[in-house]
Amino acid sequence: MAVASAASLHSVDVSTADFAQVVIEGSKSAPVLVDFWAEWCGPCRALKPVLEKLAAEYGGKFKLAKVNSDENQALAQQFGVRGIPNVKAFVNGELVDEFSGALPEAQVREFLERLIPSPAEEKRLQAMAHYAATGDAKQALAMLVEASRLDPQNENVRIDCAQVLIALGEMDEARQLINSMSPLAHMDDRVKTLEARLSLAAHAGSGADADDLARKVADNPADLAARLQLARLKIAQHQHAEAFDQLLEIVRRDRKFEDDVARKTMLQVFSVLGSDHLLVGEYRRKLAGALN
Repeated sequence: MAVASAASLHSVDVSTADFAQVVIEGSKSAPVLVDFWAEWCGPCRALKPVLEKLAAEYGGKFKLAKVNSDENQALAQQFGVRGIPNVKAFVNGELVDEFSGALPEAQVREFLERLIPSPAEEKRLQAMAHYAATGDAKQALAMLVEASRLDPQNENVRIDCAQVLIALGEMDEARQLINSMSPLAHMDDRVKTLEARLSLAAHAGSGADADDLARKVADNPADLAARLQLARLKIAQHQHAEAFDQLLEIVRRDRKFEDDVARKTMLQVFSVLGSDHLLVGEYRRKLAGALN
């Protein structure tokens, strides 16, 4: 009985008939490199054994799909192949990177390193998948700490750690971690959202009673401090529409109140809720109207 070689286990000839299954669907489990080649192409013959060797060496961390461009011209045209060899990388069903020509093995390795998650990144992805599936923040944090040991400079690990720390109520630790991140990390929308959550949480525990605050506002509509306190309490209770209404009224009455705190607070909540949330679009328009 013939035994499959390591190369044949991780590389396969692909045609139009099975491209969608092998490449598009397959890349949702592991990256797929598609090598567009032809029999007459000398550089293709030089590159092919390099790709097959690396596919075997990486042991399933990526799959090599070989497409004869002469026999599958529609595929080559669909993916914009202008010259061969042309190697295209697919991840999660999407074309994410490519190169043309017979690169030396060292450069192909560099290409693969950009494509395939490092051990730390793999552990991070496992941690966040576990957290999403189970809500077990403590176990997710333990896994992220392990990922951080593998690569202490991995900013994605640090960002996810901060997210899980906030979920565990460890606000001071999360704040210290975020403060230690690079300026580039602070430009990441995920970090901005975490900073907004920390800022909102810092004002949530006033201990005030919502009914008492509502009465204060009703008795004196110009009591902006009471309105702000009520809004923050409503945010903590996830009653966002009620909070936004109070914050909008502050903006209308005194834009400069406490250094524009009402507008800034609304923007922080928008960031936490996300642009797809129904209230965000509605109240962005109302805030724009109040500012004009």
